[in-house]
Amino acid sequence: TASAQETRNGVFIHLTHGGDDPHRVLMALSMATIMSENHDVLVYFDIKGIEVVLKDADNLTYSHFASSKDQLAALSKKGVTLMACPGCLKAAGKTAADLAPGIRVADKEAFFGFTKGRILTLDY
Repeated sequence: TASAQETRNGVFIHLTHGGDDPHRVLMALSMATIMSENHDVLVYFDIKGIEVVLKDADNLTYSHFASSKDQLAALSKKGVTLMACPGCLKAAGKTAADLAPGIRVADKEAFFGFTKGRILTLDY
């Protein structure tokens, strides 16, 4: 079993914005990238945030940040958990089939199972 020193803590990043606030979206994705270097990370997209993870999503850009599609692809490649709210998808008239590759429908058990350590939450 892993000792407390070997247990990685997790960072839960909660993103509620989409194209209405590209700075907020790209900052959240940037923080996910930074934190994933030495922590387990889960990014949860709900409310307008689901707009970012749809197949037909706009590729958001702002200032010096990498674009939303580039950041999402990099996070997915690193194995970061990327989840969309099922109720928010339904409210937007979308389904799991509308999600971009690497994005899955949220499962409440995954909120607790993505890390063995403590969980820090960042809201955007």
